[in-house]
Amino acid sequence: MSSLIPCIIAGGAGARLWPVSREARPKPFMRLPDGESLLQKTFLRAARLTGVQQILTVTNRELLFTTLDDYRQVNANGLALDLLLEPCGRNTAPAIAIAALHAQRQYGGDSQLLVMPADHLIQDEAAFAAAVGTARKIAASGRLVTFGIQPSRAETGYGYIETGNTLSTGGQEVLRFVEKPDAATAQQYLEGGRHLWNAGMFCLQVDCLLEELQRHAPEVLDAARASLEASQSLQGKECMQCELDRSTFAKAPDISIDYALMERSTKIAVVPCDIGWNDIGSWLTLRDLLPSDEQGNQVRGEAILHDVSNCYIDSPERLVGAVGVQDLIVVDTPDALLIADAERSQDVKHIVTELKRRGHVSYRLHRTVSRPWGSYSVIEEGPRFKIKRIVVRPGAALSLQMHHHRSEHWIVVSGMARVVNGERDFLLDTNQSTFIPAGHSHRLSNPGVIDLVMIEVQSGEYLGEDDIVRFEDIYGRTAADEPRN
Repeated sequence: MSSLIPCIIAGGAGARLWPVSREARPKPFMRLPDGESLLQKTFLRAARLTGVQQILTVTNRELLFTTLDDYRQVNANGLALDLLLEPCGRNTAPAIAIAALHAQRQYGGDSQLLVMPADHLIQDEAAFAAAVGTARKIAASGRLVTFGIQPSRAETGYGYIETGNTLSTGGQEVLRFVEKPDAATAQQYLEGGRHLWNAGMFCLQVDCLLEELQRHAPEVLDAARASLEASQSLQGKECMQCELDRSTFAKAPDISIDYALMERSTKIAVVPCDIGWNDIGSWLTLRDLLPSDEQGNQVRGEAILHDVSNCYIDSPERLVGAVGVQDLIVVDTPDALLIADAERSQDVKHIVTELKRRGHVSYRLHRTVSRPWGSYSVIEEGPRFKIKRIVVRPGAALSLQMHHHRSEHWIVVSGMARVVNGERDFLLDTNQSTFIPAGHSHRLSNPGVIDLVMIEVQSGEYLGEDDIVRFEDIYGRTAADEPRN
C-alpha cells in the first residue's frame, strides 16, 4: 500500500476553554491531567501507526516554536517533521488543499493523508488503528473517507453524518452531512441508528482529493496552489518547514473542508468507529475525563469545600475555598479567573469576544509566555516599570536587539549568562547583574548546561513588546513578524 502521511491540523483559538486556552497558546497545547498536551497525544497516536515515517503539520506561523517544543518532548524515535506554516487562519479547506499539494510534490500522488485535528482526544488507540486500516483500503478504491463516531447520547453540539449502504471495501456510503441538530432531532438520530457524529478526521488519497477539489472547489485549490508556489521551504535542524506566502494565502476562501468538498462530492464514505473520541470542546466535556468525589466535584489543585456539589475547580497555583455552591466551573490562572454555570460552558467564548473588543491582552497571552529560547513571566508592572522572570534554555539565545524607549537591569538568579552589552561581551554568574541603557544593542544567551533564570527590571516611557529593533536572530525571526524578544 502507498505511504501514509499523518497530517495534524493545529489551529483554532479554543475560546470556550479560556482562560487556559489563549490565542498564542490555544487548546492543542493545554496540558491534560497526565501532563501531556492534546497536540502531543495526537502526535504519539499518529507515530504509533504502522509504517509512519514522517508527520506533516499545518499550523500558524506564530505557533511554530511552541509546536516544536511539544514535539521535541515526545518524538523519541526521531520521526521526520514536515511543517506548513500559515500566516493567517483560513479554515480547514485551504489547509488540507495545501497539504495535499505538498504531499503530491514530496511523497507522490498515491500517498494518503490521514487528517487529524490536534485538539481531539482518542482513548482507544487499538480501535483507532483498526479504523485507519479500514479507511486506507476504502481510500485506495477512489473514495474520500471520513470517520464517524458511534453516538452515545443525543448530542446537540456536534454535526452528524447520515449513513447509507455498506460498501464492499468496508465502511458505509454517506447520504448527507447534517448540521448541529436541536435536542429532539438529536434524540431521533440516536434512536434511529443511521447517524454518526462527524469527527472531522479524514483519510484521503492525494490524487483523488485533488481531483475532487478541482471539480467542486477550484477556487480553494487555485489559491492553495498559488500560495504554495510563492512560498519558500527551509530544511532546519529539526524539521522541514514551508512558510506560506502571506499575500496569496490571504486570498484563499475562509471555508471548512466539509462545506467546500465533503457535502458536494459523491465519492464520500464513512468508517463507523467507537474509539473513545472526545473533541474537548468546552470545560464541561473536559471535566467528564476526571474522577469525581462523592458530591460530584472534580478538583485540580488544592481546595477546601463545604456543602459544595457538582463543581469543577481547576486551580493549580492557588488555594480555593468554596461554600454552599453547586453546578459551577471555576478555573483560575495567574492573571484571570473564570466562574461559570456548568450548563453554560459553551458561552465562555463570549468572554473572549469582549476581551478582544477591549484590546485586553489576556485574550491572547498568558502571564508566562513561551519563546523559542525559553519563556518569560511578567511578575509585576506599573507606570514606567515592568518586572519579568526570564528562563533561557541551555544553548539558547535571545536575538541581538535594541530598545528605543526603555532600559533594563538584568540580575542572574540561577545559572550563567553570556551578555552582549554594546561593545562589551562578558559572562555573569549567579547574583551578578548588569544595566542595559536604552539605545544599546544587547543579547542574552545561556552557555551553560542548566536553565538560566534571570530577573529583568524594565524602566522607561514605553514598555510595549513592540519596542524592539532586531539585528540578528538564530531562529530566523524579524521584528516585523514577531516583536517579542
